[in-house]
Amino acid sequence: MARDMSDKEILQMELAQLKMEVDTPRTATGANCQDTIDFVEGLAADDPLIKGVSEEKNPYKADKGGCTIT
Repeated sequence: MARDMSDKEILQMELAQLKMEVDTPRTATGANCQDTIDFVEGLAADDPLIKGVSEEKNPYKADKGGCTIT
């Protein structure tokens, strides 16, 4: 796509992108971190990676009896 465009058109696209980025609202890193922590802690009770999967819902549970090596 860029090969079909002139240098002026490419610079105009870059300028438009930079104008959009300048208008993007910014927040402090500390506030974003706290929001992320709150979000993760709010979902932790239902997260199978944290609390594990119940035996009834686990399709990969081990068969009873173990394995035999001969």
